[in-house]
Amino acid sequence: MSTKWLKTLGAGLALSVAASTVSAETLRVVTDPSFVPFEMMDQETGEMIGFDMDIISEVAERAGFEYNLQTMDFNGIIPALQTGNVDIAIAGITITEERKQIVDFSDPYYDSGLRILVRANNSDVDELSDLEGKKVGTKIGSTSYDFLMQNLDNNGGVTPYPGSSDMYMALMSRAIDAVFYDAPNVGYFASTRGEGRVKTVGQLYEGQQYGIALKKGSQWVGPVNEALASIKEDGTYKTIYEKWFGPMPEDQ
Repeated sequence: MSTKWLKTLGAGLALSVAASTVSAETLRVVTDPSFVPFEMMDQETGEMIGFDMDIISEVAERAGFEYNLQTMDFNGIIPALQTGNVDIAIAGITITEERKQIVDFSDPYYDSGLRILVRANNSDVDELSDLEGKKVGTKIGSTSYDFLMQNLDNNGGVTPYPGSSDMYMALMSRAIDAVFYDAPNVGYFASTRGEGRVKTVGQLYEGQQYGIALKKGSQWVGPVNEALASIKEDGTYKTIYEKWFGPMPEDQ
């Protein structure tokens, strides 16, 4: 056996070991446990389920990493990425210029917006201007909170809640007059637990796109984007989408 052949074999083995090490890397992924139907706790199994959970599972497999899933309140997610305590976050995170300064984002994987939710018998609220001076619930650290602060002249009644379930309970108990939050989340609540008790009204405000957030400078941005493109191309994304939201619009 020649020395040259042994060197070639050694180099090949080294590359193989390096590749398997990268593919076996375990990343720290974080999500918000209360953003249904994107992420929520299955009460029977104690596991996180939802649209985002199916997406990250598929992305991880195709991008070549394993992951440990953690949960935390939404307002702590970006700081956790910023400090390097977690590697990746998926929690219906809107891509904004401000956030892009401190974390990296994947390509968009979901088109969304903001919507008003009121009690079913409410006939006073039809649009954003009707929320002036009213008690409005939204979520701490969300783009919906920022939007209300910027667009309501009389925003003293805006109350940020730590979880979406808290603000929905406040709405149904009449502690607040309306909820303003991400359209798919309020729509899902209105058609499930809140059916017959609450309703969505008005237009879709501030078109938004959700992205997978990664700590700044992450080597996984490229592989994650390739995985997202792959699941859209082969129909896997459509299957996941329709599992949670029904028929997929043509522009998704």
